[in-house]
Amino acid sequence: MRSISSRTGEGATLVAIPAVSVQPPLVQRLRDLVTSDQAVTDLRRYFGTDPHHDAMLFTGGRFERLAGGGDREEVANEVTSDDLIAVQTLSVRVPAQVALDILEGHLGDRLSELLRFVPFDLDMAEVEAAVLAEGAPAHTAWHVLCDQPGIGPVTASKLLARKRPRLLPVYDQVVRCVLGRPKSFWLDLHSALRADDQALHHELTALRRAAGLPPAISALRVCDVVLWMHHRTNHRQGNCTGT
Repeated sequence: MRSISSRTGEGATLVAIPAVSVQPPLVQRLRDLVTSDQAVTDLRRYFGTDPHHDAMLFTGGRFERLAGGGDREEVANEVTSDDLIAVQTLSVRVPAQVALDILEGHLGDRLSELLRFVPFDLDMAEVEAAVLAEGAPAHTAWHVLCDQPGIGPVTASKLLARKRPRLLPVYDQVVRCVLGRPKSFWLDLHSALRADDQALHHELTALRRAAGLPPAISALRVCDVVLWMHHRTNHRQGNCTGT
């Protein structure tokens, strides 16, 4: 509530006016898509839980669960061959020379050193913004990957999302477009997930249950798939109504 002074005669009275909550554009856009009638159907199709559609129609449905997941405690701080295969289910490929350096060389050592300081057991909505900010270990790992030949922002984000599915989001051109090209996706999404006592995060976990998905599918991944499924056809056809 807020109050304004209203003068009547010589006296002044305070009149209470209800505060109007205005959602930032990104928050409103996300919540509109997450709560749409199509969201549950799209998730079931993508992850193969809809008996009326081919369970292998979208290979990305195996991304986080392949070989038990990339965030298992015993492998959480190293990029494995399973992780390199997993990102291929999202239609990207790590070049062979870079893959060998990750598995057997200094690049893998550097990534492991950084991953040790990136929590694997927390959701994005649970951490402070500093964990995702420029200069933090997670962001540094992203830069290290982007600096490799044949690795761009999309492949880097997908590889890190495999290692930290609860904390770091998948991000590609389709999601970027449907959200209107946010300036800082990690921080903007983090802010959206934490707004109103984590309302969006709770809506995503409720959507996961409604679609019959296991907890291994993170709230971030639910969000990514809903956005991607909503906009993929229009994006590929150049009809980007999402923006």
